[in-house]
Amino acid sequence: MKPSAPFPALMVQGTTSDAGKSTLVTALCRYYRRQGVSVAPFKPQNMALNSAVTVDGGEIGRAQAAQAAACGLEPHSDMNPVLLKPNSDTTAQVVIHGKVLQNQSAAQYHDYKKVAKQAVLESWRRLTGQYSMVVVEGAGSPAEINLRAGDIANMGFAEAVDCPVILIADIDRGGVFAHLVGTLELLSASERRRVVGFVINRFRGDIALLQSGLDWLEAKTGKPVLAVLPYLHDLYLEAEDALSTRHACSANSAAFHIVVPHLPSFSNHTDFDPLQLHPGVQVSFAKRPEQVEGADLIVLPGSKAVRSDLAQLRERGWDSFIRRHLRYGGKLLGICGGFQMLGRAIADPLGLEGAPGQAEGLALLDMATELQAEKCLKRTAGRFYRQSTPVAGYEIHLGLSSGPALSQPLFELADGPDGAVAADGQVAGSYLHGLFDLPEACDALLDWAGYRAESAVDFNALREAGIERLADCLAEHCDFAKLEAGVRRFRSEQ
Repeated sequence: MKPSAPFPALMVQGTTSDAGKSTLVTALCRYYRRQGVSVAPFKPQNMALNSAVTVDGGEIGRAQAAQAAACGLEPHSDMNPVLLKPNSDTTAQVVIHGKVLQNQSAAQYHDYKKVAKQAVLESWRRLTGQYSMVVVEGAGSPAEINLRAGDIANMGFAEAVDCPVILIADIDRGGVFAHLVGTLELLSASERRRVVGFVINRFRGDIALLQSGLDWLEAKTGKPVLAVLPYLHDLYLEAEDALSTRHACSANSAAFHIVVPHLPSFSNHTDFDPLQLHPGVQVSFAKRPEQVEGADLIVLPGSKAVRSDLAQLRERGWDSFIRRHLRYGGKLLGICGGFQMLGRAIADPLGLEGAPGQAEGLALLDMATELQAEKCLKRTAGRFYRQSTPVAGYEIHLGLSSGPALSQPLFELADGPDGAVAADGQVAGSYLHGLFDLPEACDALLDWAGYRAESAVDFNALREAGIERLADCLAEHCDFAKLEAGVRRFRSEQ
């Protein structure tokens, strides 16, 4: 018989963005899975361009897919029922239950929240009916006064489902006591009662020097400090949204140099994590070509707004840089939106990523792309075309490409050929995200690009080791007896 969960639900909220919510939820999920508890992750609303394809053919935030792995589960759209994928500073593509609803402005989405809340609660009911424990991740901070009305991401959700809350803050940023006490002060009385304790994240140094502050914090707030988690150097976890370079190997003059144009709507940054972790590779993300000195390989990344990013690519001079790179024998790879840019034209007759219209592509592959209303969402695997080397990943795109270039595909996947390789072998592209994740595939792609030294890291094994390390850290530093007592006390006061 499996052990029962100590409580059916627990939510982690942060005093700021990047306080450590995702990592703490991941650690809690693996910790309770180790205890034999049937546990699942949940994030009511997420805003991220790093998404993952789910087992039910939807898309969710990348962090929730990693948390599902920590639970030993396949990611499901119920784990992140509302996903916002920014198109610009003021608009986002709204994804509900894994499927695209429409593009909305911030004001439109604010009005839509009542409907979105019902989608959140539907997913919540399904998850809590299936698993004995659900660990919930908040978004940003619960103390954003302008976002409190109609909130479905933080305390608004916790109040709706009557869920206890851990509040986490990052001491490495400084001001940790002000963050925690200030956040509590901006909550309502019922919301403050819901906070069962604090976690202080990324601490460096002698814990004895922090103790007086911890004592003051507990006396001031009446809330226990559940854990002070140390700063874990060289921990690998996929970034939820912003481009991360913290895992990049130290640059050296002998490294194989990969240049990635950092365009405004650059998406699925995690495609490049295996390359950043590669001991023989240097990855440079540059907004303009003058910021880099040459390249062995250029990779055009995924994009949330392909025509707009293509215009920026030209405006910044990347097209000239790419053509000069090819003249000198360099290689060029396009991924998803970057693959579409390599063709002759990109048409968006429905205005799915901006005003309806068509843009001229780079014309490096003989094909054209038309954006279509139904997004392609699938996980897939296969092999390199006419080779035995395996590859695996996922597709998230609106476009359908056609043309003679596709007769020489890059991959042969389970449901057919994918991508294209130019006749001269210098230019290639694919719709497949995660194409570097398998070490054999990463080695094969780098070999095509001209690198033949050290082998790639095992990306999936590295992620699993990171999850295990997080759970070990939590088991050592968290007072679970205090946590369970805090939840019981909160329940008794209801």
